[in-house]
Amino acid sequence: MNSAQARHPSLLSLLRGLLAGFLLLANCLFWVPVLLLFSMLRLLPLKRVRLVVDPLLLRIAEAWIAGNSAWMRLTQRTLWDVQGQDGLRPGGWYLVSCNHQSWVDILVLQHLLNRRIPLLKFFLKQQLIWVPVMGLAWWALDFPFMQRHSEAYLKQHPEMRGRDQETTRRACEKFALIPTSVMNFPEGTRFSRAKHQAQRSPYRHLLKPKTGAMALALNAMGHKFEAVLDITIVYPGGAPDFWQFLSAQVPQVIVRIQALPVPAPLIGADYAGDAKVRQACQQWAHQLWLAKDQQISALLEQQ
Repeated sequence: MNSAQARHPSLLSLLRGLLAGFLLLANCLFWVPVLLLFSMLRLLPLKRVRLVVDPLLLRIAEAWIAGNSAWMRLTQRTLWDVQGQDGLRPGGWYLVSCNHQSWVDILVLQHLLNRRIPLLKFFLKQQLIWVPVMGLAWWALDFPFMQRHSEAYLKQHPEMRGRDQETTRRACEKFALIPTSVMNFPEGTRFSRAKHQAQRSPYRHLLKPKTGAMALALNAMGHKFEAVLDITIVYPGGAPDFWQFLSAQVPQVIVRIQALPVPAPLIGADYAGDAKVRQACQQWAHQLWLAKDQQISALLEQQ
């Protein structure tokens, strides 16, 4: 192979990445102003206004995601190996749990689940509201913003301990009005080998799951959920960064979706105040993570 041929793949990846980035930005700048315009109607303090406006905002967000799927199909050459989409309902309520390796995970989930289940609603860090353009979009779509504090900070300011629980409760009250998918990455952060070693995680491919957010959602609206969607994402070529995805350097994505029954003992249970409930929730998450870890190992071995 001569030097010109050796450079060609890099040049092609660069061009794909620039085109994908341009289309991503254009799609965002088109839909976000539309979203913000209609979200202003919710300032009217009437429940019936929300019942009309909220579904409209969700349709706008779904069109936005469909636009992202369009540029992905145009610019990507990724092989998608997906199982478990059958039987999902766009009119249902779901608690969605997934392992987390990259910001690309969010695009993967939206691409595969858009209009198959209700729009995914993420619990976001408070600082993300200042992200240009996207922070406003997340606010318009009622994504809950959480203030996460260290245990040392909470010991000095115990009055802050219940703040996120109250934020979750208020968010779930809104989610209960129309079909919603509450999205949670139990690991709380993207997987890395350094974090894995620092945690001394008992799982081979996963960080330890944190159960607080799932427990709060089950407490507030567990009776609404028709299933827990356990989703596993595997990148056989290694977890990509955002540029690698844009520039079509992700050869394959494997996704497995499993609808599990909602754990009845945790519906409406007091996670914060009852040690037995916390133990039951942690044991449930541990079993979920054990099965996921084994599944990831099996999928990687097949490759």
